Amino acid sequence: MAQGLEAPVTTLLLAVTGLVTYLAFKRHELMQALLFRPRAILVGHQYHRMLTSAFIHGDWVHFVFNAFTLYSFGSHLEQLYGVTELLVIYFASVIGGSLLSLWIHRRDADYAALGASGGVCGVLYASIFLIPGGGIYIMPIPVAIPSWLFAILFLLFSSYGMSSKNTKIGHDAHFGGAIVGVLAAAVQYPQIIQHDPLLFGGVMALSTGVFLWALRRSGG
Repeated sequence: MAQGLEAPVTTLLLAVTGLVTYLAFKRHELMQALLFRPRAILVGHQYHRMLTSAFIHGDWVHFVFNAFTLYSFGSHLEQLYGVTELLVIYFASVIGGSLLSLWIHRRDADYAALGASGGVCGVLYASIFLIPGGGIYIMPIPVAIPSWLFAILFLLFSSYGMSSKNTKIGHDAHFGGAIVGVLAAAVQYPQIIQHDPLLFGGVMALSTGVFLWALRRSGG
């Protein structure tokens, strides 16, 4: 893992997110003002919630998990590709995850969500294509899962999670963020498509199928 001084923007992003999360824990009204709420966005036109919800978390375990994942992958993207590329991928993924979640839950007046998982998934997924050939460790599995296999399994898991109502995990935001992360990476570096066209095509085909299924399921 890179040292903080070698990935200053990733470190700063995590520091700001941690500070806002801490302040939101102390001030209930701040937490409520930053939450992702479809009704407040669509009816109240509070569009900032699609972004600000990424700067707050449900608890410190939630924050630490996201922070560790973002730093593990974001620091490498920052060093290898640059600050602009990292920020474009991260914030595009946050918005992408929010947009998909907004569409799916547009009729749910009580729905609320928070966390940086959409952006984190986008950075992680972009890393799979921008830094190919690696593996991803998931506790308690003792060996690394090949990046290409993780990409497929993650999409399948997210699509299953989106079909289940008995979960507090925002699988739709994870899914939307991951796909937008790949697209943001491909726009900046089209050569990643040529590097592994089979994986890229498979991910896009599977994503399109899941998106159409979610669209139909949500009555769109």
